[in-house]
Amino acid sequence: MERLRRHNEKSLHDLQQLFWESTLRCNVSCRHCGSDCRSVVTQPDMPAEDFLKVIDEQIVPHVNPHKVMIIISGGEPTMRNDLAYIGSELSKRGFPWGMVTNGMLLTEQKFKELRGAGMLSMTISLDGKEEDHNWMRGNKLSFQNAVRAIKLAAADRRLTWDVVTCANRRNIQYLPQLREFLWGIGVRRWRIFGIDPMGRAKDDPELMLTDEQFTYMLDFIVSEREAGRRVSYSCEGFLGDYEGKVRDYLYQCAAGISVASILIDGSISACTSIRGKYYQGNIYKDNFWDVWENSFKNYRNRDWMRKLEPCNTCKMFRYCEGNGMHLREENGELMLCHLKRIKKNNN
Repeated sequence: MERLRRHNEKSLHDLQQLFWESTLRCNVSCRHCGSDCRSVVTQPDMPAEDFLKVIDEQIVPHVNPHKVMIIISGGEPTMRNDLAYIGSELSKRGFPWGMVTNGMLLTEQKFKELRGAGMLSMTISLDGKEEDHNWMRGNKLSFQNAVRAIKLAAADRRLTWDVVTCANRRNIQYLPQLREFLWGIGVRRWRIFGIDPMGRAKDDPELMLTDEQFTYMLDFIVSEREAGRRVSYSCEGFLGDYEGKVRDYLYQCAAGISVASILIDGSISACTSIRGKYYQGNIYKDNFWDVWENSFKNYRNRDWMRKLEPCNTCKMFRYCEGNGMHLREENGELMLCHLKRIKKNNN
C-alpha cells in the first residue's frame, strides 16, 4: 500500500511546497553552512518582482494557492528589507508562507511586521546552550537573539513554528538538558538532525556524529516521543527499524515530487540543499511550470540509483529508494547512508 501511494504521488507530482532562496547574505557564520553564506556576497538578492512574476504568470494559473506552502529561506531572509512586502504580496494571492531564520534580526517590531504580512509558519535554529550555539553559529549574540525569537513565537498562539537543532559531537551529550531548556521557554515542537558532509561541514570533523552518537540521537528521539513530547528527526534519510518511531510519517524523499525550489540565481531545483547537476532549469530562460511538469525525471524515478553502490546490493532499496537527493554527489555517489551507520553500530 505504501509503495502504491508513493507511485501515485510521483505520477501526480502535485506541487505542495515551494522554497525560495531569497538571499545568500547572512549575519552569522555557521560552521556547517551548505551554501557558504556570508554578510557580503557576490551574488545579489533576487529582485522581488522577478520572483513574484514567476508566481503570477507560471504558478498561479496551475495551482490552488491555498494548497502550496511557500518557504522563504537564505542565507538569512530577514536580511532583506522588503521581506514583509513580499510576504504580503504572497498572502494577497492566497499563498500561505513562512520562513527559516536564525532569529538575529527578529525583534518584536519585526515579528509583528511579518505576522501582519501574513507569515503563518517559522522555523528557528538553536543548536545548544549559549556557548555551544554561539560556537556553532560564529556569533556571540546568536544565542540570545535566537531565544528572543523563540519567546516571541511561543507567545503567539496562532503561529505554527518549531525549533531545529543540528546535532554534532559537541552538543550530542547535552540533548536532554537542551530539551529541558527549550520546553522551559515555550517550545513544543523540536526537530533534530545530524550534519551531512557537505559545504563547510565537509572538512570539519567536530561536526559529524560517529555511528554510535547517531544511534544515540535516534534512541533519544524515540524516548522523547514515547514520553509524549513532539520531538522528531528531520526528513532526511531512510532509518530502517527506526522508521515509524522517530517521525510522524514513513521516510520518503519528496524532492521533485511535491517540493520544488527557486534558487538565488533563478535555478529551478527541489529542496534548497540540492545543487550541482540536479538543477532542472532556470526561471530566467525557462517556464517554471513546464519544468515542473516535464522535468525532474531523475527525482521521480530513482531506478538509476540501483546501479550505484551501496544501493546495487541493498535489499532495502524498495523502501529507501536511494536515500535523499541532497545526499548525492554530482556524479550520483551517495555521501552518507544512515541505514549502514545504524547497522554498523548495532552489530
